[in-house]
Amino acid sequence: MPEYTYKAAKRDGSLAEGVVEATSELAANSRLRSQGLVVISLTTAAAATSGGRAFGQNQVLSFTNELAVLLRAGLPIDKALKVLIDMSEGVAAKGVFEDILATVKGGKGFSAALADKPELFDDFYVSMIRSGEASGNLAAILSRLAAQLENAKQVRSSVVSALIYPAILAVVSLISVLVMLGFVVPQFEMLFADMGESLPLVTELVIAGGEAIKNNGIYLILLGGLAVYMLRRWLKTPRGKAVLDARLLKLPVFGKVVFKYQVARFARTLGTLLESGVSVLQAINIATRTVSNGVVRASLETLAPAVKRGGRVSQALAESGDFSPMMVQMVRVGEESGQLGSMLLELARVYDDEVSAGVKRSLTLLEPILILAMGGMIGFIIVAILMGILSVNDLAM
Repeated sequence: MPEYTYKAAKRDGSLAEGVVEATSELAANSRLRSQGLVVISLTTAAAATSGGRAFGQNQVLSFTNELAVLLRAGLPIDKALKVLIDMSEGVAAKGVFEDILATVKGGKGFSAALADKPELFDDFYVSMIRSGEASGNLAAILSRLAAQLENAKQVRSSVVSALIYPAILAVVSLISVLVMLGFVVPQFEMLFADMGESLPLVTELVIAGGEAIKNNGIYLILLGGLAVYMLRRWLKTPRGKAVLDARLLKLPVFGKVVFKYQVARFARTLGTLLESGVSVLQAINIATRTVSNGVVRASLETLAPAVKRGGRVSQALAESGDFSPMMVQMVRVGEESGQLGSMLLELARVYDDEVSAGVKRSLTLLEPILILAMGGMIGFIIVAILMGILSVNDLAM
């Protein structure tokens, strides 16, 4: 029978850990609940691991999920945080929880404690928590937050996973060309040594490239690394980021995917905030700041002033001219029906599906392009060498 490692909270707020045997995860969960335990985490014993990972996005998601479970079980926020401290395995996580608990015990609200750590909990997160505190329904808000974070994680993971193969293919292509030039081409130098200017131009170019890589390969690698480093530094500057954001949106096929990804992120954040009771103006300001592309963010920044003047979100979107009629119409329907939050969440789901389909289409085009480019470069080198060999034979005759 499978064994499951569990961490659970008792009714008094203390932590219980151990291993339970059950036929399935659901059966293990039921067995622990029958003992009066609130299950926080449940994993197969073989998969249970420990570690001191830094507190990042994955840990924020786990923290949100686990805290929601504890609050739904009826534990007050201070006892719930104490349970999380007791069950934390990493030094970083324990330190974060202890800081939050100390702030809460010092008389500040939970949202204020999170606001003191903006590197971990952004405006969106803090505003959601603040709305949960105001409504007295913090557990439900945490569950909604966890769903939002999980959805964002899945979208990021799907995009990154889809890009792995093309990235590997590009690296292999570059290495193949460098090996051909640096190790294969120099083997023909002795054959072509006495040809002088009789060699075809393409052969001379390939031989010169191979000689440069053979003799100065380490310097070329260092120069390439320096160029990449300088480019990355420049892209982090306001000017560099502005250029990159604009160029990304102008890419064929993939530019539309980037735009829809950013709009989906905005719509999901805005919809979640509105559904949680945050005011429209505050929600728009927060959701706009979550958009990372400067061009798209600039278009969305017109919404808050328009709403502040008494206008509608749908009207401001239509006047900007940057957003699709479907988006404008869905927002208008949401405003007229009083269901703007849910309509924005539906819009985000539609755009998420289109982003996934767009990424697949883009990669369907990119992969053969990379293969053809690699084949073309290697083919060019081979043809250049063959032309040189044929020139040698012609002279010999």
